[in-house]
Amino acid sequence: MTGLAVSGWSAVSAAGMAARDFSDAILRAQPDEPASGDRGGCVPGFDIRAVLGRKNTRSMDRITALAVLTVGRLMDGERTDGQEPDDEDTGLVLGTSTGSVQSMMDFTRDSFVQRKPYLVDPARFPNAIMNRAAGQSAIWYGLRGPNATVAGGQVAGLFALRYADRLHRYGHARSVLCGAVEEFSPQRTWLERRRQDGAESAPLSEGCAVFRLESAEDAGAHGRRVRAHLVATSFRVYPSQAEVPAVLADCVRSVLKTADLSAADVWAVAADGTEAQLAGVTELVGDGPRRIAPAAILGDTGAASAAFQVASVLSHAEADRSSDGRLALVASVDREGMAGVAAFLVPVRSDGGYP
Repeated sequence: MTGLAVSGWSAVSAAGMAARDFSDAILRAQPDEPASGDRGGCVPGFDIRAVLGRKNTRSMDRITALAVLTVGRLMDGERTDGQEPDDEDTGLVLGTSTGSVQSMMDFTRDSFVQRKPYLVDPARFPNAIMNRAAGQSAIWYGLRGPNATVAGGQVAGLFALRYADRLHRYGHARSVLCGAVEEFSPQRTWLERRRQDGAESAPLSEGCAVFRLESAEDAGAHGRRVRAHLVATSFRVYPSQAEVPAVLADCVRSVLKTADLSAADVWAVAADGTEAQLAGVTELVGDGPRRIAPAAILGDTGAASAAFQVASVLSHAEADRSSDGRLALVASVDREGMAGVAAFLVPVRSDGGYP
């Protein structure tokens, strides 16, 4: 079966401010290369006013700017094909954890330390709301379709894909931009260190990845090529870490059944979990599929993790002809008890590239 087409994508990450920077970093990486501190952290050279201009950015926070830039890069790339994107029926779904931790904590602090609680800067209040990044991105580019923010921790990118699929399936949007965003900040670092309680982890990082989902027919009509088809998603909750392997395995069985494919059809598995967490997946699909782990290159990108896993799959599929007509699985586990798997079918390429 074939599902919604992924007909475009963009990523802003610690590797750089372009999708090409992301792909180059992912494809150059060694399979078992550990994450290093210099690769985690901020997007290099990212200054809000420098990349987005001075107009309407005085009060914009970092997470919003990352989303606005990434959506813009995707749409600018589509305009180079000679056609303007159809924005009237284009929706936007963005995954997050809580929005900007820095904005929420800064605004709350100001309400205590300013002369009176109501002397906070009102222009900065919208940054403390979870849907600020998605709403501002839609306003910035005139996207007039449905606009939604989905909270889901590290699985948020897969939640956004499922939400976008439903918007399209029930006729609420003809095309949907969806993805997830995370920022790097001292406040997030402070919270993560206390939550991990000294446990070893990848360096914290930031970024945003956004994809366009639409029918293959609409993609062709607008001159956009199909990079993959989203064929299934599946989610489960788990009560303890010991249950993660079985829960992920159950998700894999579900997406394979929906896709009407078998484990032998799996070309790649993108996952940032531990070997113990992924034991159930490995038992089902074996050691043959390519393993893709972007956290080893980018660091812990929080809510953007699953979206970067999807972008990594697209990068590898672009460079590997053995992916043609085969399935890629994206498996994600959030520390708060949620797990999910998404399945993508890579189209068979002609000599000229993707159809």
